[in-house]
Amino acid sequence: MSVAISILDQSPINPGETSTEAFAHTLVLAQRAEELGFRRFWVSEHHDSEHLAGSSPEVLISYLLAKTNRIRIGSGGIMLQHYSPYKVAENFHVLASLAPGRVDLGVGRAPGGLPRSTQALQRGVENPQSLTDKIIELRQHLAGNPDEGGPLAGLKATPLPEIEPELHLLGASNSSAELAASLGLPYVFSLFIGGDEQAAVEAVQKYREQFNYAHGSSPQAILALSAIVADTDEEAESLIVPHKLVKVYLASGRKVTLGTVEQAEEYGRQAGEPYTIEEKEPLVTAGSKETVRGKLLALQEAAGVDEFIVTTNIAPFEKRVRSYELLSEAFAEVTA
Repeated sequence: MSVAISILDQSPINPGETSTEAFAHTLVLAQRAEELGFRRFWVSEHHDSEHLAGSSPEVLISYLLAKTNRIRIGSGGIMLQHYSPYKVAENFHVLASLAPGRVDLGVGRAPGGLPRSTQALQRGVENPQSLTDKIIELRQHLAGNPDEGGPLAGLKATPLPEIEPELHLLGASNSSAELAASLGLPYVFSLFIGGDEQAAVEAVQKYREQFNYAHGSSPQAILALSAIVADTDEEAESLIVPHKLVKVYLASGRKVTLGTVEQAEEYGRQAGEPYTIEEKEPLVTAGSKETVRGKLLALQEAAGVDEFIVTTNIAPFEKRVRSYELLSEAFAEVTA
């Protein structure tokens, strides 16, 4: 079975760098990804962060589309809980009209920041829709048939592109897999956030088993993971930045994954309710191109995914570019 490889870039602001430099690196990486033949290049959404520059993926996507020619560009993802599905559909219809057949709309279920930024993004919004209802409405707007018989019947998310954006649902749980399956949407399991390979395999299997073919599509499962490729296993291991996956469990039942204990404690403080914290080792696939290729092919066989989206947040930038070059070489050799 062949496998496609794509890139998720989070526009990291490394020590001593500015946000301008971080975005310049993202552009260089997108252009290099196109040259190397990667399928997609996605950018992320994070708020109130000193370490990640990408707070507005729609704006960044438009710039990257203008600076590339063939590669698909998209969001990994838009944090839909904060926004009007109608406005998101309009934004991505504009992008899809500017670059037909090249735009992906990945929708995330996480907040993309701490409760304070969520409050700021949702200020003035009363009686918000559930996230599931928002995803359903967004799908309807993109397909051009919103709310038949309802208050929005006949509404168009203009401009109407010749080729609509490709909608993906992002998640890291069985519930997100089940939702993607019920809606007949492509599903992206974020292994670099969940950090549990067995959970990823089970979620993808559940997605495939429960997929609703009534929407006229077939299951498309993608695994998003963190990987570092270097000339040797030892060098790749040395490039791993020591950090933890820190999960916050709120008394209300909500949970979120953050990068440090300090962020987790601040999240709990801003949420204003009791919480517990769990620390986990991050899952990073690191090694030479032969080592990483073997690990990814084994994971593909176990999970039955069609594609990997790889994120590599290492410094210096030249090592980050080199990691993707070696990854491209590894899978070019599989194809050969």
